[in-house]
Amino acid sequence: MGASCQRFQLLRPGDRVMVAVSGGKDSYTLLHLLTKLVKRVPFEVSLVAVHLDQKQPGYDGTKLEAWLEAQEVDYEILAEDTYSVVTEKLDEGATYCSLCSRLRRGILYTAAERLGCTAIALGHHRDDSLETFLMNLMYEGRLQAMPAGYRTNDGRFRVIRPLIECAEAEIAELAELEGFPILPCNLCGSQDGLKRDAMTKLLNQLEESNPSVRHIMLAALGNVRPTHLLDRDVAEAWAERPEDLRPDAPARPAEKHAAAEPKRARHRLPLVES
Repeated sequence: MGASCQRFQLLRPGDRVMVAVSGGKDSYTLLHLLTKLVKRVPFEVSLVAVHLDQKQPGYDGTKLEAWLEAQEVDYEILAEDTYSVVTEKLDEGATYCSLCSRLRRGILYTAAERLGCTAIALGHHRDDSLETFLMNLMYEGRLQAMPAGYRTNDGRFRVIRPLIECAEAEIAELAELEGFPILPCNLCGSQDGLKRDAMTKLLNQLEESNPSVRHIMLAALGNVRPTHLLDRDVAEAWAERPEDLRPDAPARPAEKHAAAEPKRARHRLPLVES
């Protein structure tokens, strides 16, 4: 995580970072590691953990609140009934994730502005990015994953993903070792047959024949060859790049190859003499 923060410059001098804590293993791990990392960076960074009680049935945030209280970090617990909004607006069987995340994101943005935050840290990890990439590839027809960081459309905050190069299996192992009080999700976590689940299954199947497939796919997301894609805008932008940005390899002398004589031919144009 520290290497990702350094490589993508996710933490900057004077940052006040809101760490979104959902109650899942990923967000617990994110806050746990960030509290250690900010003590080691050579500049000042402050954290504030924010948890949103979405009024889901059976919700009990007692253990999460006790855990936050024991941490050396500022925190807030917000409350907003987004559960009723999602279940009332969507038909039975519809996927909750998109609407739920939009509502949650809006509430977090409002809180981040009130708290004077410059960045919002989310717990998305390597597997989330790969699954998003596959869903966009197979269902949306575009090459798009999850960036390590980006600025919101209104320019108010940077959204950062410090765990973007971390494996979900290792996060799960750490969460178990630390005994994080995991909160269950009664919205998207309760639905079957989601596209993301199908992508997870596909990656698991690929991993059976290639144990390094997730590592290799992550490397591919950072090793793009614009000249070998079909997006004309990307090709034009790449052609106009600065000379010091991944310069073209020098031309190599032409190699001599075997020449096969034609077995049968018809020539309507004159042949070019070599």
